[in-house]
Amino acid sequence: MNITGKIAVVTGASSGIGLATARLLTQKGARVALVAQTQSELDALAKDMPDSLPIAADLRQEKEVRNMIKKVLDHYDGKIDILVNNAGRNYASTVEKIETDKIREIFELNILTPVALMQEVTPIMRKEGGGVIVNISSGTILMQPFPGMATYVASKHALATFSLVTREELKKDNIVVSVVYPYITATNFYKDTLNAGTNTDIPQGNGKIPPADTPEHVANIILHAIESGEAEVYAHDWMKQSYVKKNQ
Repeated sequence: MNITGKIAVVTGASSGIGLATARLLTQKGARVALVAQTQSELDALAKDMPDSLPIAADLRQEKEVRNMIKKVLDHYDGKIDILVNNAGRNYASTVEKIETDKIREIFELNILTPVALMQEVTPIMRKEGGGVIVNISSGTILMQPFPGMATYVASKHALATFSLVTREELKKDNIVVSVVYPYITATNFYKDTLNAGTNTDIPQGNGKIPPADTPEHVANIILHAIESGEAEVYAHDWMKQSYVKKNQ
């Protein structure tokens, strides 16, 4: 898809990958709805992004999802061409310390929210003759097990699988669904982790693993997914190669 003039919705847009993606899409000529939880933060960021629309919403609430989409449609003449499902959160806990209410919270945001958003935008995109949905999974599902991150990795596995099935379902409507697998990224993601006594520092390059990526690097990967329509897009080629080797 050529994104010039297109209407994009980016969730988790107040910082990190979401903010970098919103800025990049704006630079490329898209008009972007910035979605996150804090209106004042979004208002400040929107000043530097022409034609953007800041909308605060708790995306775990289906009513707020619907209200947010309505605001986008009202503002942008009934169109949504691109959805980037980026909002997500980590939960660090070993299995014996996991709190089931926290699992529900993580799955609500990491998988149920993207599903609800896809349900909302699908008829809109179908009416317009097509669109693009990019769901942000995680490179953790491709690499070795990460102790203490079972809940997060499971939710992102579910999102990736759901996305690839949905891609097949929506082909007939010219709606392209892609999955992006970021590597470890230097954002507030780790600071915002729900923590049950497990270390949540950003892993650093130490000769065994590469250092964390910048949000801007991941934003460019997301842009590539939008423009190319590829089913699965990886932050680094070696991630795909490692996954293939692991599953041979």
